[in-house]
Amino acid sequence: MRNFRKLNVWILGMEIVKDIYLLTKDLPAYEQYGLTNQIRRAAISIPSNIAEGSSRKTNPDFARFLEVALGSSFEIETQLLIANELNYLKIEQTSDVLNKLSILQKQVNALITKVRS
Repeated sequence: MRNFRKLNVWILGMEIVKDIYLLTKDLPAYEQYGLTNQIRRAAISIPSNIAEGSSRKTNPDFARFLEVALGSSFEIETQLLIANELNYLKIEQTSDVLNKLSILQKQVNALITKVRS
């Protein structure tokens, strides 16, 4: 069993969750059950899947959970771009978390490759 708390991807995922919660508090109230809920759930999914996957006994199982976390990161990226397009959030507000997502995506991809080899 791996200690997920020591994985850089989990630590960064937790930072992204906090960032997303702070960002989405500024979304319109009528998006509470739409975009706000969806983006928050996707953010929570990243460290949650990394943690759950780290408990799996086999590397292929761990890799599958990492892939889910990676997919959630791309989902958040898309949702932030939608929020920008709808003028709910300014690009300046989302650029930091988009940069963190890019770093996370590269790190998760590298970890998947390592786990599979």
